[in-house]
Amino acid sequence: MADYLPSSLLEACVVVGASSDKLQEVHQAFNHNGTPEHLLLEPEVLHVFVPPFVSKSQPEGESLRSRGRRRRSFLRKKRQQPPSDTAAQSPGGGTTEATGGSEDVSVPKDIDLMALPQLCFPGGLQVTNKHKEEQFHFLVFTDVFGNKTHGVVMQCYFPLLDWTSFYKNGAGSSPSVKLYSAYSFCVITKYPYFTALKDCLSCLLIQLKACRLSDMEDRVREFAAKLALVPIPPPGQLHLLFFSCSIFQMFTLHPLTITLPCSEDNNHPAIDLDLHLPFICFRPQQLLQVLACLLQEQRVVLFSADWARLTLVAESFLLFLQPLSWQQPYVPVLAGGMLDFLMAPTAFLMGCHLNHFAEVAAETDDLILISIDNGSVSCSSSDIIDLPDIPQVAAECFTQRCQSLQIHFDLNQCHQASCTGINEQRAQRRAWQQNLNQNIQMITLELIINIFRDVGNHLNYEHRVFHSEEFLKTREPSEQLFYKKVLDTHIFHSFLRDRLNKKMDSFARMELSTRSEMQKMKAVVQVARRLTMQEIQARRKSSITGNGLNKRLGMSLPNLGDAQSMSFQRSTLPTSDIMSDPAPKIPPKPVKVFKLPDFPAYLSFQSVQGYYFELIQQLGKSIFSAQNESSALLARFYYMRGLINTLCSRRLDALSDFQNLYKTDTDIFPSNLVTWLVDSLHQDERHQAQKRPELKRLIVRVKSNNEKPLVEPDNSVKRFQLPRKHLYQDEFVRCIQECGIVKNVATIHRLFDALTDGQSRQVKPELFKDFYTFWKEMEAESNDVDLPSEVVEHLDNSECVYKLSSSVKTSHGVGKIAMTQKRLFLLTEGRPGFLEITKFRDIQDVKIASAPFLLLRIPSLRIKTSGRSEAFEANLKAETELWNIMVKEMWAGRKLADQHKDPQYMTQALTNVLLMDAVMGCLQTQRPITAASKLVYFDKIRHEVPMIVPETTSETLKHKINPSQDLPEPQTVRVLLYTPGQLSCTDSSSEMNPKLWVALSGGRVVVFDAASWSMLQDRIQVGESQVNCMMGLVQEHVWIGSQDSVIYIIDTHSMSCNKQLTEHRHEVTGLTVDARAQQNSDQAYSCSSDGTVLQWDSSSLKVKRQFNVSCDHLYSIQIHNGTLWCCCGDGIVELKKNGTSQRRIVLPGDLRSEPRSFSSFIVMPEHGQVWTGCLDSPELCLWRMNNSKHPFKRISLPSSAAVTCMIRVKDQIWVGCCGWSCVGGQCDGQMRSQVVVVDAESHTVDKELQAHSDSIQTLCSAEDRYVLSGSACRDGKIAIWKV
Repeated sequence: MADYLPSSLLEACVVVGASSDKLQEVHQAFNHNGTPEHLLLEPEVLHVFVPPFVSKSQPEGESLRSRGRRRRSFLRKKRQQPPSDTAAQSPGGGTTEATGGSEDVSVPKDIDLMALPQLCFPGGLQVTNKHKEEQFHFLVFTDVFGNKTHGVVMQCYFPLLDWTSFYKNGAGSSPSVKLYSAYSFCVITKYPYFTALKDCLSCLLIQLKACRLSDMEDRVREFAAKLALVPIPPPGQLHLLFFSCSIFQMFTLHPLTITLPCSEDNNHPAIDLDLHLPFICFRPQQLLQVLACLLQEQRVVLFSADWARLTLVAESFLLFLQPLSWQQPYVPVLAGGMLDFLMAPTAFLMGCHLNHFAEVAAETDDLILISIDNGSVSCSSSDIIDLPDIPQVAAECFTQRCQSLQIHFDLNQCHQASCTGINEQRAQRRAWQQNLNQNIQMITLELIINIFRDVGNHLNYEHRVFHSEEFLKTREPSEQLFYKKVLDTHIFHSFLRDRLNKKMDSFARMELSTRSEMQKMKAVVQVARRLTMQEIQARRKSSITGNGLNKRLGMSLPNLGDAQSMSFQRSTLPTSDIMSDPAPKIPPKPVKVFKLPDFPAYLSFQSVQGYYFELIQQLGKSIFSAQNESSALLARFYYMRGLINTLCSRRLDALSDFQNLYKTDTDIFPSNLVTWLVDSLHQDERHQAQKRPELKRLIVRVKSNNEKPLVEPDNSVKRFQLPRKHLYQDEFVRCIQECGIVKNVATIHRLFDALTDGQSRQVKPELFKDFYTFWKEMEAESNDVDLPSEVVEHLDNSECVYKLSSSVKTSHGVGKIAMTQKRLFLLTEGRPGFLEITKFRDIQDVKIASAPFLLLRIPSLRIKTSGRSEAFEANLKAETELWNIMVKEMWAGRKLADQHKDPQYMTQALTNVLLMDAVMGCLQTQRPITAASKLVYFDKIRHEVPMIVPETTSETLKHKINPSQDLPEPQTVRVLLYTPGQLSCTDSSSEMNPKLWVALSGGRVVVFDAASWSMLQDRIQVGESQVNCMMGLVQEHVWIGSQDSVIYIIDTHSMSCNKQLTEHRHEVTGLTVDARAQQNSDQAYSCSSDGTVLQWDSSSLKVKRQFNVSCDHLYSIQIHNGTLWCCCGDGIVELKKNGTSQRRIVLPGDLRSEPRSFSSFIVMPEHGQVWTGCLDSPELCLWRMNNSKHPFKRISLPSSAAVTCMIRVKDQIWVGCCGWSCVGGQCDGQMRSQVVVVDAESHTVDKELQAHSDSIQTLCSAEDRYVLSGSACRDGKIAIWKV
């Protein structure tokens, strides 16, 4: 169990000091020789206190207090006893001594007792004739796997006479002058609760000073035993923008009240220290220097005369880097005998006493020396080490933000009333510190985002590739050296791994929320990026206001743009005045406090069980009172109660608590612990579990999950490399996708045919390199086009120049022809000017002509434009054929995009054109145009299969979107759901645009902004099975029913899925809510294929009612006027409130002979009618509710073979149909689908709408203004229709 159960606050409590023999020798030497000048003793481990401190076998009435034993030196016993001896342990299991040369099994395996004495006395164990004040310092131990253990050390002095007499049972003489010896009390924990444990040790100090020496050991053991009773608050918080409601755990250790803050999530530690300490010690410029060194993984050493500052400042620096995680050796406190660690050749972060500064600086090279006390950053050698600085824009923003921090508590509280109690004052300080820490985290996170925001634009998630070279090319020349160094570090590699895993951490959330419109467009664009006109203008403004070279000029004059570097010298760098936007105002974080019960007076097994029982009762009260509060808060209480029930061996109660996490927060579900609990159930407990439905479901789920093969996550990170061997088609597809040129598999297949051009069906690595190089050169040339301002003004902000011809003679003068995604224009020579040739949608004809030149005729390109009498003609010479097929492809793409209201056609046409250009440039054949012509796609479609869109379809179709735009191949649109917006709130942060939720294959959900139809979320994963249904609930949650029998709940604010309903045993097929009372939480229903129908209380997520429908397969449910209707395949069933069947509609007699079933139905209570559609039947059947034996009318659906779905919108019935297209009375084998609109009053077909090339899978309505249809994977698109 110890491997699965999270640790308590205490891992171990260790007492370190001098051995009794050494103290006795000092005592005798003092009597003979007088007062020593300076005496250092070797520290040794005297006692190790580890849980458990009580056991069930302990005799009743025997308390922890009565079992004090005198202990000899740990190291001395280890040297004296033979290796065969075993470890000694006290009867209560609390005090351990490692003996016999082998480590005591009771001591945690990750605690190194051999190194601990030096770290507890980093400056040495002193014996002095003067009493010294107590001192604290902090330790961090890191194992080879990067796991951290933390220690808080209290060092205090006690009279030597008293302690030596204690070790000699009171014998000894009393000298005239007292000597004092230092002792250290170290609390070791797996959690970085530095402040809390310092407070705990401060409370222990009061007891140590007040008690008799004979009771000292019992006091420490009792102290350790109490800390072992303190559970760690579970991780996580409620995400609301970037502010959250944290759960703090509080307990009393006389006279202080101690608070333990929770961690953000499982991957981030709790923050229990003052993050503003570095801001007091360093100016922002020095902080940036330190962070730059850490990001570049330098050998960094911290110095201070105060041991406590070393760890606190070092920990703060590492927190400032989050989510980047330091991967190198980390020893924040080096004892005097550990200085040889600084000779390590690798990067590291270590800390030393300030006394060693000169020695370290003189004897080591290439170290970054940071003096915390002086606030200086320097190098260890006389030669200046130039390290590139953090990019200027990010650094300036950080510097400006730092000026807004209020880092002085007294200054902040001077207007408030004085506190009358110490705990009141501590609470006030804690609230101030919490808010300040939050502000600092926001500022440092903003710095990291400003440095690494664009990394995501150069990641290939499918193949886990980072295009480092392309990323570097987008950096300013002065920044490239910094990024080159950072990109090769381990810390950046781990950051890349998290990005490729699409980890939704604080970086990802803030980066998403702060994207500009241009950055959002970059994130979803599917063609090669070029500078837009808006970016060109912005760059010119910045180059003018910046009084420096622009990027293009800097790239052409590399010697003028040396990388900005920082020189580590003894003097500090000057501060520059930088103006930036004011720092964002962050509201204080609301705090929820849970107070633990008072510790028992005497620790025995019975008293500890009583303590746990009282804790369980308190958690039960908190759960009851939190039912109407945040579900995340409720989850934390369930989690804690589950842990305590586990400790008390109440396995069934623990499993019940953990089962509730499915409905409150699955992110903190302890899978390993639950599996262990299930496996450890006794026979009688298993019988009891079978009688409790929720436990029975949990046990079945755990067993099924354990039977699944373990799939190791792919954490690889690859840098793109050109291939070195011949590529077959499949390998060619992978390489093209890895390099980010194009994702679509069909397009890559055409590119493969073009490059092989009838030769061997392989692409040589040399050819691939030439193609890739030419592609990148085209990008660079296009971005390097220097358009005059007069030209930029004539173009749209979003337009980019993708192709520029050489200087040619045209019918309108000499100039260069430029192509954007919208038009062709002439960039005239001499005085630069703009002359629009044509927009692609206005082209009437394109052909190759010939123009006379002396005695020759030169090929030219002739373009006829509507509205112009004269055609434009350009003597493109050798480029004529290429421009001919490029312009025709763009023309065809534009026509198809306009006809089908689908911008994807234009995007794909532009990709085809760019690939043609690259093929022409890389092939060394006689007729490369022949190969490039194989990439022509839309122009062939336009000529070979004229796609004429019916007028009705064109008028009704508003737009088409592609939910698979980030995927290599289109996926089936399984379910669509529209959720309305919430724009009535006065708080702008609460405003929400309407959203379109799209369920694709494999449990993937994509979310669009239904106001702009731009993609908001490219992936929310809900299991791995197919989604069958979705339902919006009170604008806060979306319920998703899956084939894996689970209902997943997505929070519409945070876009996270951390709740599950697991009551169904078979695939969930339907969800519904009463449209008349969506605010009524009692009106949510779900059904599964086995006929089970559940009624839910959506606030508590509890089942209120359950009943079964007798049928072979239950497909869907609807609720009308409080009555539930079920589609059961062979019938439509109306249910009474008690779940019994009230009315049943069965298939018509002529359809029963074939294996057909109802696919969908619509109930119209006001007309007393039920409309049904069947699979494999091209008609709708209309039934009267008072006579359901036979349909009173049938409506034939033209050109259809089956009804797949239908919905009611106002007085219309929209029907999704599928069939096969026919030419000349013969079926051509092509899927043909359409949406048929039927008038509900006249029962006639109003419209036949055709926009999909595969069967329509789903329909949904958007506030009765639009209807959206989604199709299967051959098409995979969503059509938006006007009602």
